[in-house]
Amino acid sequence: MTSHDRFARMFEHREADRIPIIDGPWQATIERWQNEGMPKDADYVEFFGLDRVAGISVDISPRYPVRTLEETDEYIVHTSSYGVTMRNWKHAGGVPEFLDFTIKDPETWADAKARMQPADDRIPWDHLKTNYPRWRDEGAWIQGHLWFGFDITHSWTIGTERVLTAIVEQPEWMADVFGHFLDVNLALLERVWDAGYTFDSVTWPDDMGYKHSQFFSVRTYRQLLKPLHKRVVDWAHSRGVKVALHSCGDVNPFIPEFVDVGIDCLNPLEVKAGMDPVAIKRRYGDRLVLHGGINAVLWDDLDAISAEMRRTIPELKRNGGYIFSSDHSVPSSVSLEGFRYIVNLARELGSYE
Repeated sequence: MTSHDRFARMFEHREADRIPIIDGPWQATIERWQNEGMPKDADYVEFFGLDRVAGISVDISPRYPVRTLEETDEYIVHTSSYGVTMRNWKHAGGVPEFLDFTIKDPETWADAKARMQPADDRIPWDHLKTNYPRWRDEGAWIQGHLWFGFDITHSWTIGTERVLTAIVEQPEWMADVFGHFLDVNLALLERVWDAGYTFDSVTWPDDMGYKHSQFFSVRTYRQLLKPLHKRVVDWAHSRGVKVALHSCGDVNPFIPEFVDVGIDCLNPLEVKAGMDPVAIKRRYGDRLVLHGGINAVLWDDLDAISAEMRRTIPELKRNGGYIFSSDHSVPSSVSLEGFRYIVNLARELGSYE
């Protein structure tokens, strides 16, 4: 079976030859693996024999100038096309440190919004022309990437405290931000689709939880985000495309809302934050594909992760509907041989034959 075949069967809640096996190591993890023997020019997906997933992204940013402000052996401070000043660590995994923001209020948002309009030069046509036929020939599962919602607004665009305050005091501003990001993104993906570059699912990151809690209430989700999630589902399903949401942290109270709106797949099922993938499978496994849920805290202890995988995978793979990966990303504490062992065990436990 190809990767596409495996993913398609999981989304149909049917068994395949085995579950799809994918993951995303941090750059520091890649560096460790290279130091331990993986060739520097190797694609880790091919090196470990993981399933193939390709992505189609478009540029919806305000296109503010991107500049390097400071660089040392440990980090680089730069600005982004969203007007954010951030510090990226060169040899450590994790998200950047966000230092300053250009968009801080409805007035500065108005300038950014005016700069964010659909245009053909926001689509990587040459990249698609070169790579899309190969993706299809290799049997990859192709995702269309969306970029909107609470998470990317508070972290990558405006600032956490500012956005949380605005959700309460200026919800109409936040609704405009969330909605405009989605409007532009869908308009551009429609151009991609109409040009013949079709995709199998759409996915986007919208972290709405943290450890054992959420950033806001279910009521707030229903008011500000659920209508937009429904727009994505309707847009995708009308094209026969599946919908996968990445939402970190404890999002247990939101799961019935996700199911109600028609979201097909949930990732990463962050165990350390309070998510129990086996319990979620038992309650929602006939309606929701589960992706992840293998506790990354245990991955550097092969005895512990073996026991965890043997406990969870037979349950999670039942009747299809499961995609194997860590419950977020592969940390740099995981060795090359350790990851190889985990992948091989996932193949064994995830087989339907």
